[in-house]
Amino acid sequence: MVAFRENRALHYLAAATAAAMSVSAYRPSMVFDWWLENVLVFLLLLFLTATYRRIPLSIFAYAMIFGFLLVHEWGAHHKYADVPLGEWMKAWLHTTRNHYDRVSHFAFGFFLSVPLREAFVATAGTKGFWSYFIPVEFALAAGAVYEIIESIVAEIVTPEQGEAFVGMQGDMWDAQKDIALGGVGAFLMMAALRGCRQRARD
Repeated sequence: MVAFRENRALHYLAAATAAAMSVSAYRPSMVFDWWLENVLVFLLLLFLTATYRRIPLSIFAYAMIFGFLLVHEWGAHHKYADVPLGEWMKAWLHTTRNHYDRVSHFAFGFFLSVPLREAFVATAGTKGFWSYFIPVEFALAAGAVYEIIESIVAEIVTPEQGEAFVGMQGDMWDAQKDIALGGVGAFLMMAALRGCRQRARD
């Protein structure tokens, strides 16, 4: 395992992460919501720092984490229901709903399935089919847990604006669709990764 002080590529990613979060934190649409949206991000960064030596991840995995953080921080800055990309998507999808939250949930499964797979392989010795299947299951489970936590926080913190906080935008199946998209993102990434590895062996 390369010591952090010698891992130049990770230095760049860490600096880019700090810059992205700083830009996101600068005059966000709703300051309180920005902090709520980033509680889990701060916990993730603390976890990655604390387990750097015990759970070795590749630079590719760290880059995938950074990719997801870019998607999330843009959403946290603008408030997910008002992100410009989601507004542009309305014309493409012929809808009045801002679908950027769907993009974020898909990105969660797509990007984070890579470090999850590496973590399972490193700590549990997961191999073969299961090393690709478990990250998909984890993405689905984590998405469900997130939706539950989000609803509880909304009920406690902003009960009068609960629907707006969780980003339902009038869709009663919002949570189920978000969870499903996280699973689809993880499945596509794992399928692509397995295909690339098999092709490399041929």
